[in-house]
Amino acid sequence: MTFFLTLAGLLVLLYLGVPMFAAMFLLSLGVLWATEGAVTLLGELVFGKLDSYLLVAVPLFMLMAHFMVRGRVVDDLFGTAHTLLRHVRGGLGIATVAACTVFAAISGSSVATALTIGKVAIPQMLRYGYSRRGAFGVVAGGGTLGILIPPSAPMILYAYVTEASVGALFAAGVMPGLMMAAMFALWCVLTERGSGAPPAAPTLPGVAGEGPGEGPLPCTGRASLAEIVAALKRSIWALTLPPFVLGGIYFGVFTPTEAAGTGALWALILAVVVYRQLDLADLWEGVNEATRTAAMLFMIIVGASLYGYMLTKLGAPQELAAMVASWGLSRTGFLLCMMVLLFLLGLILETFSIILLTTPVILPVLDALAIDKVWYGILLTLNLEMALISPPVALNIVVIKAITGAPLSEVNRAVVPYLLMLALGTLMLLAFPGIALWLPRLLGY
Repeated sequence: MTFFLTLAGLLVLLYLGVPMFAAMFLLSLGVLWATEGAVTLLGELVFGKLDSYLLVAVPLFMLMAHFMVRGRVVDDLFGTAHTLLRHVRGGLGIATVAACTVFAAISGSSVATALTIGKVAIPQMLRYGYSRRGAFGVVAGGGTLGILIPPSAPMILYAYVTEASVGALFAAGVMPGLMMAAMFALWCVLTERGSGAPPAAPTLPGVAGEGPGEGPLPCTGRASLAEIVAALKRSIWALTLPPFVLGGIYFGVFTPTEAAGTGALWALILAVVVYRQLDLADLWEGVNEATRTAAMLFMIIVGASLYGYMLTKLGAPQELAAMVASWGLSRTGFLLCMMVLLFLLGLILETFSIILLTTPVILPVLDALAIDKVWYGILLTLNLEMALISPPVALNIVVIKAITGAPLSEVNRAVVPYLLMLALGTLMLLAFPGIALWLPRLLGY
């Protein structure tokens, strides 16, 4: 009961407009002062939580994504996917999902994936006959793959909180990520017209209909062998980054932090030397953006650390474990309850906050019910994906609105099928843990 009372207090502060980190910080200070008359060890607690080598990976992965975007590497990724798939019914939608999948393995960010791919893909889909709802939905839904397909910033944070293996989490995200990508692609095939639809005038303000390169992409007919070879040659350097980063982690060459650093360096070299699109202003903007992201995350960690300390002092984790035991919930029953709670939290909180708010509290329950932390981490990530397209706090929906200027209600309706597919994917993973755990076990984690 203690956890839910403090959660209710936190939600009241958030409703009043208090920033997330400040709400957790102030609530925790108030409760500790009221119950203990003092707040001790605050400095040591904050420093101990932030003094982690693993956390350095988050801004470095963001920096890597920025270099790839500014270097126009993403244009070639989408162009290659389109060339290979343009003759298939719904081919542009499938190409968008494929580009999201590859960029997800570069950026580790869903918002960056939706923003980057959306700028390229939405004008093309609208020009070649896709419905507005179909175009908006596939970018918003496909963008969520950014935190499921490794590398993933939320997975790194979850590993930091639970002391789970980052490599195991990254490996566990691969098969569910590909499963969701396949479901999204199948939806495009079933619901959209073929890529050969006649070009139409752009239907959004300011959309010029230009895709990667110097003009609109050819969207009719099967690509010739020469076109396929040319597209693969253009994107070959971009396609080196995921195996470079992930292969280094899986084969023990890099730690996740070292992989983020070397990946950012490799992305910088590609953008400057191969694509020649990155200048000093872009470099400065990338560093500035990564720094702001890290500062935001670290402030949330500080607030969540104090919140977790307060809950521990009040005995909330033990109380929750005892409550679950008294209810006689099975492992599946507990996980279903957690999925519902995570979905509800996703309606009002962003991903980092949900991880830091819930994970420390339920760790004793995970241990008591012998729930694999890696498996739970992927279930959590799928719920976080739903949070990214669940109004009102739905960052991917906000991104699509910013790109297109479309009414929020229209974008909200567009993401409903993808929200349902993510819910179905979560249930499948709940029923068949091997979808996530097969690859980590194969790799020896």
